[in-house]
Amino acid sequence: MCRILLVDNPGLIDPNGYLTMFRDVCEQSREYQGHGWGCSWLDSKSRWQHYHCIDPIWTDQKADFPQTTLFLAHARSAFRDEGITVENNMPFSDGRSVFLFNGELQGVRIKAEGRIGAEKIYHFIKRFEKEGLKKAVEKGVQIIDKRSRYIRAMNFFLASPEAVEVCSWFGEDPDYFQLHETVSDQTRLICSAPLASVQTTWDTIPNQTTKTLYRN
Repeated sequence: MCRILLVDNPGLIDPNGYLTMFRDVCEQSREYQGHGWGCSWLDSKSRWQHYHCIDPIWTDQKADFPQTTLFLAHARSAFRDEGITVENNMPFSDGRSVFLFNGELQGVRIKAEGRIGAEKIYHFIKRFEKEGLKKAVEKGVQIIDKRSRYIRAMNFFLASPEAVEVCSWFGEDPDYFQLHETVSDQTRLICSAPLASVQTTWDTIPNQTTKTLYRN
């Protein structure tokens, strides 16, 4: 399954060093993470900018991403090695929010548009966004849980310029699926695995947790 990274700081940060560490996490993962990758970040006017590449993240050495207050990256491990096209690489975005997913749902019974399962989950959750993204995630996750035969994992970030909704949810293998977080020099990091060069204490986000990271 995929790997995800969040880097958040109210002041400007250079994301490229964190991206280098994330590349190492992906290359060393026990599951292949080489089906392309992508990232999204906020520009100086709090507008989303995006980059997607079909190459494995560790072979694409692009390292000139601009300073930002929020940077999110996703490395893809395609389910059954299917649908390997750049259009299926996350983050997905509707212009207002971005979505990054890591997991696998079995026997899920929801109807939503999308080329792959992660995109369908994104559109399904957005059905409830009139109540705000926090409520949308809480309601969407509850329904998906009830309508799935088994959730191997359902970890995701759903981010707007104002806040990031984080979901940590898995049915097995916490060593692989549990999200890790830390704060280093006012920079909040959440990742599928600790970044080795960030010498702080990393905490795990409890299973079946949804929480909001407010940015203002």
